[in-house]
Amino acid sequence: MATVSVIVEKIELPGIGTRHDVLTQSGRRIGVVSHRTGEREIALFDIDDPDASSDSIELTDGEASALADVLGASVMLGQLVGIREQAAGLATEQLVLPATSPYAGARLGDTRARTRTGTSIVAIVHNADVIPSPRPDTPLLAGDTVIAIGTRAGLDALSRLLTVGPG
Repeated sequence: MATVSVIVEKIELPGIGTRHDVLTQSGRRIGVVSHRTGEREIALFDIDDPDASSDSIELTDGEASALADVLGASVMLGQLVGIREQAAGLATEQLVLPATSPYAGARLGDTRARTRTGTSIVAIVHNADVIPSPRPDTPLLAGDTVIAIGTRAGLDALSRLLTVGPG
């Protein structure tokens, strides 16, 4: 019997909770967001743009429990034990979008940040509002704080991208 490898990415969402992304063999990304309030939701990402969430479903406690049972919670928990080891080398950073950014006034999806830099934008803070798991159509405004996770090199590339654009 062949061993099946599953890629699971853990993303801390400051002030919100945690998102675990499962990358399927077909290239799809499925995220499970666990809010600090106890709420849970499943996010489905666009196959052509891994930064684009195509849909999300909020789950009640009973629905989450039933789904975990159907998927085989014990198997999933065994695979999640190694997440801490997989996260070695990742960092979280808060970047302020400058007024001179080519993306000030644009949409998050226009940045193609994950594709271009390998980083994940996990939240955007606009004034006092926190936008967790922002969608590609989320507007970016000068002064917004972009919260991202990635390698040091990826976060540096994201900073350059948001400041001067691709190039």
